[in-house]
Amino acid sequence: MDFCDVHGIGFVIAMLFFPRITMLCTGIFMSWMSPLFFFGWLLLPRLTVAILASTVYWDTNPTLCVFTWLWALGGEGIEKTTCNKRFGG
Repeated sequence: MDFCDVHGIGFVIAMLFFPRITMLCTGIFMSWMSPLFFFGWLLLPRLTVAILASTVYWDTNPTLCVFTWLWALGGEGIEKTTCNKRFGG
């Protein structure tokens, strides 16, 4: 299964900037219902997206998966740093 056959550019943009809302609205959580998934969805949504992308699309789109991991690791770090600076945590 190829990612581009199933999803469009709007989905990619939504997953990049709004991963929690996108996963909630698309029903991804229904197929991955486990405590570990909900922990990741709540605390590390970009990392959860990277894990799901690698699990499903690594064979057909490894480039997409590598970019997803780069975005996940960079995005989580930037988000946490910004929150710590802004809210003094």
